Amino acid sequence: VFSAFKFRSIGPAFSSGRIADIEVNPCNSKEYYVAVAAGNVWKTDNAGITFYPIFDKYGSYSMADVAIDPNNTNVVWVGTGEYNSQRAIGYGDGVYLSKDGGKSFKNVGLKKSEHIGRIIIDPRNSHVYVAAQGPLWGPGGERGLFKSTDMGQTWDTLMTISENTGFTDIVMDPRDPDVLYAASYQRRRRVFT
Repeated sequence: VFSAFKFRSIGPAFSSGRIADIEVNPCNSKEYYVAVAAGNVWKTDNAGITFYPIFDKYGSYSMADVAIDPNNTNVVWVGTGEYNSQRAIGYGDGVYLSKDGGKSFKNVGLKKSEHIGRIIIDPRNSHVYVAAQGPLWGPGGERGLFKSTDMGQTWDTLMTISENTGFTDIVMDPRDPDVLYAASYQRRRRVFT
């Protein structure tokens, strides 16, 4: 039944490498954002025929996650700093917010997180949750689960484990947005391992 369907690359191939996340506008399936681990955030308005970079002017080239507010699809959140702690990895400078569909962004905090694992948005009220992995090469930084109810002006710390343990993922139960599941692990990068 599915043999007629073939996968094809739709880019962006020039500056990509590892694709960290893809976020599709729930109101317009031709518009989506691609967060590249070591190459910016890209946007398409024509279902992937062409892409253009939307994050060149900001503080990080390494991307972890992108999220669209389901209540206002012009509101786009970007988490910087790739979360795969492997051989070559770039760190970020926190969370950014766009209120105009990716035309401009503002850094809204968690700058010491260095690696954002995931951003999720409560569909009832647009509250934002962030899983922050924290620095890979040393202890401390901003690592844990964070929540903002005011578009990133302030962040509440919901949970931390230790100065060496960060959070890599968080998901919301689709049946009950008050139920969150989070994953964490202790990780330390060293020159020799």
